[in-house]
Amino acid sequence: MKRSLSLTLAMAGMFSCAGLAFSRAADNHSHEKNAFTPDTIPWGPAPPVVRPGAQFAVLEGDPTASTGDFTIRLKMPDGFRIAPHFHPNRENVTVISGTFKLGMGDEFEANKMKAFIAGSFAFLDPDMHHYAMACGETIVQVHGQSPLQFNYVNPEDDPSRNK
Repeated sequence: MKRSLSLTLAMAGMFSCAGLAFSRAADNHSHEKNAFTPDTIPWGPAPPVVRPGAQFAVLEGDPTASTGDFTIRLKMPDGFRIAPHFHPNRENVTVISGTFKLGMGDEFEANKMKAFIAGSFAFLDPDMHHYAMACGETIVQVHGQSPLQFNYVNPEDDPSRNK
């Protein structure tokens, strides 16, 4: 009986120590560079490949690198539009908030767009021609393989060329 009690106490002590170690690891602030709460997302101006007015945050990786994974967020004001374009790599889009309207093709046709509400997900294969619009302030998360490149169907729609 004494041996059983000693074994039980030893096991309880071992689990307590393990729990303490795990809680200390959770308190370690090394995750600050790779974990975000909504109020710590590093928003800044969007790159010039989209017209001014949107905000952009890199959550993971480098979307401009020649290879590697990336995750970004794009915050757009109500009515913000992205002209018909395509990407050389697959684009995976999750709607975080607002309504993200997406249309397919070479012409921006608002009446042919499909509305995706918060929680929606879509993926666009390489070279799929598409366009987008925000209804209400909208945040989307995009992840995929670098480089994240915009190829506008009509080169005159590329905001980075108009500088």
